[in-house]
Amino acid sequence: MSTVPEVLFVCVHNAGRSQMAAALLEHHAQGRVHVRSAGSEPSDRVNPAVVEVMAELGLDVSRRFPTKLATEDVAASDVVITMGCGDACPIFPGKRYEDWVLTDPAGRGAAEVREIRDDIDRRVRALLEELTGG
Repeated sequence: MSTVPEVLFVCVHNAGRSQMAAALLEHHAQGRVHVRSAGSEPSDRVNPAVVEVMAELGLDVSRRFPTKLATEDVAASDVVITMGCGDACPIFPGKRYEDWVLTDPAGRGAAEVREIRDDIDRRVRALLEELTGG
């Protein structure tokens, strides 16, 4: 792994799960990890319920834009976390891949999205502990 671990979060639309995971890891890591997120079929905006529940934690994701997954993003990453994107993510030897099975927040209200956010937060904190020891 590089000096500063590179983590890529991938979901289909890059509008919910991967956006929350990236924002939470950036927040907790405070520069100790480089974070990217992308989607295999990006949406045109971040899910409004995701914006709402992230704001509850003081994290503003309203200005983020879903981005298309690029082979270069995977190549540059040490850890690739997929969230329901199936076979859309290219596989590179030597990379660490994990698939986090999470409910898709699309079409769900803030209460349900809050539960998904909290699940992602627990996973992100555990990943950060593994990557940096703290």
